[in-house]
Formats: sequence, C-alpha cells, structure tokens
Amino acid sequence: MKLVRYGTGGAERAGVVDAQSRVRDLSMLLPDIGPQQLAPRTLAALAAIDVNRLPLAPVDARLGCPVGNVGKIVCVGLNYRDHAEEANMQVPSEPVLFMKAITTLSGPNDDVQIPPGALKTDWEVELGIVIGTRMKHVAKADALAHVAGYVLANDVSERAYQTERGGQWDKGKSYDSFAPIGPWLVTADEVGDPHALSLWLDVNGQRMQDGNTKNFIFDVPTVLSYISGFMTLEPGDLVLTGTPAGVGLGQKPQPRFLRAGDEMRLGISGLGEQHLKCVQN
Repeated sequence: MKLVRYGTGGAERAGVVDAQSRVRDLSMLLPDIGPQQLAPRTLAALAAIDVNRLPLAPVDARLGCPVGNVGKIVCVGLNYRDHAEEANMQVPSEPVLFMKAITTLSGPNDDVQIPPGALKTDWEVELGIVIGTRMKHVAKADALAHVAGYVLANDVSERAYQTERGGQWDKGKSYDSFAPIGPWLVTADEVGDPHALSLWLDVNGQRMQDGNTKNFIFDVPTVLSYISGFMTLEPGDLVLTGTPAGVGLGQKPQPRFLRAGDEMRLGISGLGEQHLKCVQN
C-alpha cells in the first residue's frame, strides 16, 4: 500500500495510491497519516478498503511529506563503505548517528533552498524508515516488527556548515527543505526485503549516485535496535539509513556542489521518484 499526503503545505490531506498510480482521497476516513494512523491494526484496516470507491484527488495536487507530525529524524552516517571511503573517513565500527531538524521536512517535488552564502550544498539519496510502533531497547531480531513502511529521502547537506563550523553535523543537515521525503510511504509488507533496493540520483541529467541497500554496513534491524538503545523511537519517527558513494563532496577531480537552478532527480526501486529544483534563499 502506498500512502500519501497531498495539498498545500500545512494543510495536506490523507491519500492512497491506486493500481493506476492515481491518488485517492482518504480524508473522510483518516484525519492525517501520522503517528496515530501507523499502528499495525490501522494499516491492516486500510489495506482492506476498496480504494476504487474513494474519490480521486486533483491530478495536479502537490504531494507533501507522506508522514505528518513527525517527532524526530534520526540519521545514520557513513553506512555504505564506498561513501566512507570517498569522504576519506574511517569505516565505522558501530553506527554513526546525527539528527536533522523537523523543519527540514518537505515534499518530493518542493524546491530545495540553498542557504544564503552557502557554497557546498550537497545531495544524498537514502532509504528512510517510518516507525510504526514504539521502540525502546528492542532486540535486533524484533526490530522489523516495529516498521510501518519505507520512504525515499534526500539528506541534503551543506558541507561547510557540517565540517568547517565546529564539527557538529546537525548544523550542516538542518536548513529548511533539507529533507525532501516521498512521494509515498510504502508499507513494509509491500516493500519486502529492505536490503535489496536500488537507489540512484541525477543532477541536471547526469547520474551521480547508483547504489543498492544490499551494501549497507549496518542493516536495518541492526540500525533500529542500536538507535533504540540510545533513544526511544516513537510512531511517526523517521530514520534515514545513509547514502552510497557519488555525493558532490566525493566527485573527482574536484568536488561539485549544488547551485540555484540545478535540478535533482532521484529514486529507489518501488518507492517512487523525487524531482527537485534548487533555489537561492
């Protein structure tokens, strides 16, 4: 099942994607798609609905972040060996964690804002995990049972803020619009194995990243169990799982970064695509 939120920013409505890839309106059944709607019982009830009986959303409706009222965004850094190597950083012995501000969240086709004076804004295609049930000190063997679904994510980063302003990664990760999510929240049953997904990203039509989640250093159960030992993960929380090689920082013979007017297109198999334009803020 593919769930969406559509409409103007701050006033999105719940929707579901039908077999013809059309958005159907769920708002008469659900107030939103967020923490209260991600429980297994609710998702099972939604899966039983005949979506063809629901009204169609406008064909030109904006898609927002497919999860509303997200509590926190927890990210895993350097989770692909090839990305750690291109960044000239040691392959971690345990997951590297950082956070992104909630105000980074945006839709899959919204503009990406380049901060005033920024010179090293970068891209990172990532698999995102949506938590469905509360996790605290959860064993690795039980971790996947807490997943509601998965999303396509772009962990946009300003590298100068990240590495040249005191070494605190959150500063380079948390500008408004730096977390485009979606287009869909695809439920875990439809995704199947999260460790067999191709992911890619183009800038201005040129392929920059081309990877697969089979190359995780730390797989999804390991990451979720690990995080749950340091903080409680609540329904609706997002976990971003890292990016493969090909980011702007790692381009040869010299790094390449985003500028106003650049366009990004990215996707993950089964999770849809994003089409993003960079604008100067």
